[in-house]
Amino acid sequence: MTLTAADLKKLAAYDTPTICNALEVVAPERRAYGFNRRPLICPFPKLKPIVGYARTGTIRSREPSALSKADQRAMRAAYYRSIAAEPRPSISVLQDIDGPDAGFGAFWGEVQSTIHKGLGCLGVVTDGCIRDIDMWAPGFQALAGSIMPSHAHVHLVSIGETVSIAGMIVKPDDLLHADHHGAVVIPHDVAKRVPAACELLTRKESVILNAARAKGFNADKLMKAIAAADEIH
Repeated sequence: MTLTAADLKKLAAYDTPTICNALEVVAPERRAYGFNRRPLICPFPKLKPIVGYARTGTIRSREPSALSKADQRAMRAAYYRSIAAEPRPSISVLQDIDGPDAGFGAFWGEVQSTIHKGLGCLGVVTDGCIRDIDMWAPGFQALAGSIMPSHAHVHLVSIGETVSIAGMIVKPDDLLHADHHGAVVIPHDVAKRVPAACELLTRKESVILNAARAKGFNADKLMKAIAAADEIH
């Protein structure tokens, strides 16, 4: 299913928890998966939600790459081309495969955030580490496993394959929604239905929230509000 810029804008109007709630309506079988199951650090919690297409890869930093410098540069070039390729906008999704040493060295900092932003990427989701927080490209979102000072021997190991980030399985070109709460994969076949489900859930919740915030709120009024919310379709 092809999404327009307007479709993506509608999805970005909601925070990631609301998107997760909406997916429980339009794709109930995904209630227990498709999102990160372990916490990720967001150094920029005031940035708005991002919605884009995943460009996946794996990294390591504990030991030097076994590839020649020429082969490393070729892989890096292929990765950058994937970031800039259609469909856009992109979101970089890099899995750190150093096992217990994941996050030993940072692929991400001032230089990479600036390069990726220039290539049309909206942000990164990684279980590896990031650095240079104060020099980070403005407006470029980040969800990471940790913040560390050195890049050590960090290098790309592979690009364009299925990865796992904090328990979230992501395939190349998956549609990803992310904010400071975390990230979730939106199935392409239900993506256009998600904003309407978000709007419906927001209307239902507002009935209960308004009742709870009013003077004289009690359990009877709560049950009445819940009943009223159930009638909203």
